[in-house]
Amino acid sequence: MQVRIDTITLRKRIRHDLGDLTSLKHSLDQHGLLSPIVITSDNVLVAGHRRLEAAKQLGWNTIAVRIIDQADESDQLEMEIEENTQRKNLSTDELAEAYLRLDKIKNPGLLRRIWRAIIAFFRRLFRR
Repeated sequence: MQVRIDTITLRKRIRHDLGDLTSLKHSLDQHGLLSPIVITSDNVLVAGHRRLEAAKQLGWNTIAVRIIDQADESDQLEMEIEENTQRKNLSTDELAEAYLRLDKIKNPGLLRRIWRAIIAFFRRLFRR
């Protein structure tokens, strides 16, 4: 569900320093919002302050949200804490492996490029 950004309100937040949003803005610009922010039914932000601020800075008018209906103030605070503590970054090895896989996809070898060209040719041939 999409909600107008200017209708979302902030209550007192745990995180005071949003940090540098440059890479997050780049990700939103390139891939869109991968995880919706979380708001209450009366549009109070529960989780996703950095994503919301990055979207604002990009000039977005609306943002994807997940609405929680029956959460009291303590539930909302617990959700905010959980979202900011229950994550695990990729290890150095996992990140290196991911970038190697991405490089192989973006820069395929000669045989793979030929194979892709053959597949594309037959797709165009049979699409008509």
